[in-house]
Amino acid sequence: MIPGVLCTGNIVMDVLARPVDEITWGGTRWVDSITQELGGNGAATCAAIAMLGVPSRLIGAVGHDLFGTAALARLKECGVDTRLIERLDSATATSVALVRAGGTRAFLHHPGAGRLAFARPFPLTSQITAGCTRFHIANPFSLPLLRPKVSTMLREAAALGLSTSLDTAWDALGEWMKTLASSLPHVGILFSNEDEARMLTGTADPPLAAARLRDAGATDIVLKLGPNGCAVFTAGEEWHVPAFQVTAIDSTGAGDCFAGAYLAALQRNLPHTEAARVANAAGAINVRTMGGTAGLLNWEQTLRWMSMARQRMA
Repeated sequence: MIPGVLCTGNIVMDVLARPVDEITWGGTRWVDSITQELGGNGAATCAAIAMLGVPSRLIGAVGHDLFGTAALARLKECGVDTRLIERLDSATATSVALVRAGGTRAFLHHPGAGRLAFARPFPLTSQITAGCTRFHIANPFSLPLLRPKVSTMLREAAALGLSTSLDTAWDALGEWMKTLASSLPHVGILFSNEDEARMLTGTADPPLAAARLRDAGATDIVLKLGPNGCAVFTAGEEWHVPAFQVTAIDSTGAGDCFAGAYLAALQRNLPHTEAARVANAAGAINVRTMGGTAGLLNWEQTLRWMSMARQRMA
């Protein structure tokens, strides 16, 4: 039995329109597609882990509405254990994504139930973590009431013997290290993309950013470099793993699928270098379709895709 991953993070329903390269106020623009998909960093990461055959359990919140029902149904379809997801008297968090022809996007976001998640104390216990050997926080910045609890939850997870990881995502409030400084010494693997790492460290140079994040307390650093793949920094070792060649349709959720696949590979006892290849594949597979979770494949399908796909030159 593969050990599971306990995740916490936001759960969002995404409404995606493509292509939208410009907006004319007061007019109507026809687009090729408008789709509704499960999104949110917590939901997408947890769904990716489950789809890759690793048990995953999600702590989060949705509203008592149609989007909440749809989000729970999609999570269960992916194989996620949803018993720790609260249904609150609020609208489910929703994003409208305007996706350009090349796959880049802009979001209009209503946090909904995300504003109320973690209003009550939620201590991690052996009952909550049963069957899991890793605790992962996906975007601690997305849930206002989670921000001050990140360090405590990571310490509780470590005290229960779980490995820990955290994916930064973007901090719309701009607090960055003010929120994370006390948490980094309790983070086993820190995921971040180039822009986020620059905001956290003040440098755009990946090796220097990783060094500063390790100096701040994080053990291992995984930097997501988009079309350039990823860079992995552990004690005394550094690897650059090139990306796979794909035509991007929509990059929504690619970083979350990357992190989920990386963790799923580690849970399957793969080394960091192979976990990075699987993660790059999951991210590449994701950008071929609209939505943060629509393109998810299972473990066997992902390995088969990797065997046929071409990697970019390092």
